[in-house]
Amino acid sequence: MHESSLAKQILATVLDRGAREGAVRVRAVRGWIAETERLSVESITFHFRALARGTIAEDADLDLLVRHVEARCVACGAVFLPDHHVLLCPRCGSTDGELLGRVGILVESMDVEG
Repeated sequence: MHESSLAKQILATVLDRGAREGAVRVRAVRGWIAETERLSVESITFHFRALARGTIAEDADLDLLVRHVEARCVACGAVFLPDHHVLLCPRCGSTDGELLGRVGILVESMDVEG
């Protein structure tokens, strides 16, 4: 369940940043996830809320933008959307591809109390 592990990473970042800022409560978290597979924002939010129970991030609003990163086939030049981290060209079948964008997670901002 990839969404659960992403939610854990987001929560860890939020709790770490909140502790450094002396937050007693996190009200909102804004950021993005760039991935090579299709993700459900609803599922990530569900897992984040479940994992955040009992922490300063409990009941925080999670506002995420999910971007699917495209790839380009080195062999034939086709641009395509990878599926589940596999860079398999749908045109020629080559696995020699390059990602055309940054992947990862970024918590851009948080609204905190305290």
